[in-house]
Amino acid sequence: MRYETAEISLVGHREQNQDRVAVVRNESTAFLIVVDGMGGHAQGERAAVVARESFIRSFDEASGDVADPQLFISEAISRAHDAVSAIGEGRSVEHKPRATCAICLVIGSDAWWGHVGDSRVYVLRDGMVLNRTRDHSHVELLLREGLISEDEIPGHPMRHYVECCLGGESALPRADSDATAKNFRAGDTLLVCSDGLWSGVSDDVIGKTSRTTADVSAWLDMLSDNAVTANAPYSDNTSAAALRFIVD
Repeated sequence: MRYETAEISLVGHREQNQDRVAVVRNESTAFLIVVDGMGGHAQGERAAVVARESFIRSFDEASGDVADPQLFISEAISRAHDAVSAIGEGRSVEHKPRATCAICLVIGSDAWWGHVGDSRVYVLRDGMVLNRTRDHSHVELLLREGLISEDEIPGHPMRHYVECCLGGESALPRADSDATAKNFRAGDTLLVCSDGLWSGVSDDVIGKTSRTTADVSAWLDMLSDNAVTANAPYSDNTSAAALRFIVD
């Protein structure tokens, strides 16, 4: 199985872009990375840069030969957390750099992923969301407890409050985010994105448009532009990386 990839990062209506995105790959493996520096904390941009570099370094050190993909995801997130925590050492809690992230490792026709915070991973097939990560956020907790509905999340006053992030605390709070999917087929799409994207376009739109746009790069451009427009004049940094499986 072959695949095509694309990435995008838009500043939106913010003064600076605190997101970082990357797609690194070799002949048989691809690694999708999105990191969202938390703008409400000092040096969110630096946190995103350091985390992205850590993820890429983890992939490079594996030399494309990942014996245990699920362990790789877990250790890559842990290393990125340690790297971000290190640059905040000695600072008060409110001044520690922090970030959320979403990563996805693809080997052949299989994929493994993990996330921290409210950056997401989507699995798309036949115009539908087959699977997506659940945010480490207060509104997600309210949703699980049946106190709010899915439709209430976009307008909830605590929708941007995350309960887990890279940096901040010395120990990474437990995040049951590792997952896997196997035997992807042509047309299936993997998307990793910051909250700037999914807050502006619904899961239904993400799924349907993935089927109607043949070129994955053009689809990502359109989706991101729509998210920025929908969130105007207060749109956040909007970043994503995508991979679509294609026929050999």
